[in-house]
Amino acid sequence: MIENEYRQERGILVGINLNNDPTFDLSMKELKELARACHIEVVCIHSQKLSSPNSALCIGSGKLQEIKEDIVLFEATTVIFDNTLSPVQVRNLSRELNAVILDRTSLILRIFEERAKTGEAKMQVELAKYQYMLPRLVGLRDNLSRQGGASGALSNKGAGEKKLELDRRRIEKHINELKQQLAQLELNKATMRKKRSLSSLSQVALVGYTNAGKSTILNALVSRFSQDESKLVLEKDMLFATLETKVRQIAPPGRKPFLLSDTVGFIDKLPHQLIKAFRSTLQEVREADLLLHVVDYSDPDMTEHLRVTQETLQELSAAHIPMLYIYNKIDKAEAPAVSRQTGNRLYISAKSEEGVVALLNAIEEALSASDKEVTLLLPFSQGHILSLLAREAQILSTEYTPEGTLLTVRGSAAVIDRHLCYQIES
Repeated sequence: MIENEYRQERGILVGINLNNDPTFDLSMKELKELARACHIEVVCIHSQKLSSPNSALCIGSGKLQEIKEDIVLFEATTVIFDNTLSPVQVRNLSRELNAVILDRTSLILRIFEERAKTGEAKMQVELAKYQYMLPRLVGLRDNLSRQGGASGALSNKGAGEKKLELDRRRIEKHINELKQQLAQLELNKATMRKKRSLSSLSQVALVGYTNAGKSTILNALVSRFSQDESKLVLEKDMLFATLETKVRQIAPPGRKPFLLSDTVGFIDKLPHQLIKAFRSTLQEVREADLLLHVVDYSDPDMTEHLRVTQETLQELSAAHIPMLYIYNKIDKAEAPAVSRQTGNRLYISAKSEEGVVALLNAIEEALSASDKEVTLLLPFSQGHILSLLAREAQILSTEYTPEGTLLTVRGSAAVIDRHLCYQIES
């Protein structure tokens, strides 16, 4: 029998439980899913309880020997640590284990690098990768020679140190170039967002833990009110299936249309470099009128996922935005939802479209909560404003007077505020 030329990468997971961390088991479970998302077959898992990591190897010598034996036994090529590793630890572990060494951050960066499709996403991931590498250059060089005795800017440095400094300069230059290119792209996106805001359409953003079903909800709404399948986005039962923000207009018959954004999912210990690099992508979150916080109702760890998402929203300065909590995947939950809606909490199944109508009602009600009701007196010469308000707001009453058209109008602040110069006391 001819052996298949392609063989999936085999990996061993290693976790250090520091001071009996109550979230340790969840973190290791998530690490396994991250490995799967990176096409790595997990062949075994090691854990060790420590008060602090070993400065040289992160783990103890006994655990190191166990991992060595399992590398041979399972023919593993990669060892993935849930803890952040220092450059020295990576170097020492690589020597001792003769395997590829990854920590949680480098694994997530690897996933993002593989999933990035658009030019902007690729640049964002590349920027995050180099920002992660830059402070870690020291320790990654195995053979830094000792300093020489000559004087001058570089002449008293050994060959390895010269190479290190040149690498640092090259990376810093590349980081600056990437920042400039992303800044230009952000200007272009800001112009597009400004055009969307002038359209008076409310902006709603899907946020939540990765793989909670945000893309499925977007597709459920798009397919329900559009015949254009090209508007559908990728949905997959996998961490970080979506990296690029997708914006779609949802226009239900007889209801106010709105813009719906699908954003990159959050995760515990999401590398700070990625949050910084993807900050422009997540601008859709900060500028939303309403957030739909999607939670996987079937996941036993949903409470922890709620906490992580709230903390990430705080970091993005978006925690103040009105929010609906969407508990998705009720069809997969062991305990069925008692009620389909409780206050600002809805229980739905985007896959079967159960609760989608209730979701639309809740979105409409939430968006209308900030609506303004005013009385305007429009001169007859401003008939175009009357036509505009008829399209973008709700005209509650109309009266024609000698001075002009007297209107009572209810609509979003974005629409009403543009015409407050015609407001009169009701």
